[in-house]
Amino acid sequence: MFFSNSLENQLKRWNDIIQNQPKDPKAYIQRGMVNFKLAKIDESIQYFNMAEQLDPRLKPYLWQRGLSYYYAERFALGAQQFEIDLTVNAQDVEETVWRYLCIARLAGVAEARNSLLMVKNDPRRVMRCVYDLYAGNSTPDNILSVGELEGDRGKFYSHLYLGLYYEAENDVEMAFKYIVKAAGKYKIDDYMWHLAQVHKTLRGW
Repeated sequence: MFFSNSLENQLKRWNDIIQNQPKDPKAYIQRGMVNFKLAKIDESIQYFNMAEQLDPRLKPYLWQRGLSYYYAERFALGAQQFEIDLTVNAQDVEETVWRYLCIARLAGVAEARNSLLMVKNDPRRVMRCVYDLYAGNSTPDNILSVGELEGDRGKFYSHLYLGLYYEAENDVEMAFKYIVKAAGKYKIDDYMWHLAQVHKTLRGW
């Protein structure tokens, strides 16, 4: 309850800021992010779109909108957003993995793997292992063992992306196992931790 109230307070704060500064695109992004954390997916997309309308240069930086598109099941738009994001952030495993997840939901895992974009230099070891798994070159056990070496953050990311991997494979039981554990056991101060909570809420877990 406190968690939800805290987000509602944040939403009120950004609503007040926008009332005073209706042309500030970053305020709309923040309002979109809080709506996403509250599992209000359509509203989050609406505010990300408003941010882009105010400043079209933001388009390749709106990775949050790509995540919202995934949960809105607008997978083609999600894949497109992540492709655009990768033009300004080519070494981010998360962008290319989320593109994979969108394509997997649209056209299947084989197509997603065949079109996986090359990423070489993500500084996070656990995310490099995640990339290798999605590329078909690693195992779930390897990701979990690397995550163990990187504290709660590494454990969170290994469990989240393993759960998402299994969701793409239509293995609901394993997706449930890893995402629920990521959300419940490895709380970190990160937008992606909120995403894990949203995932649970939307899937009725």
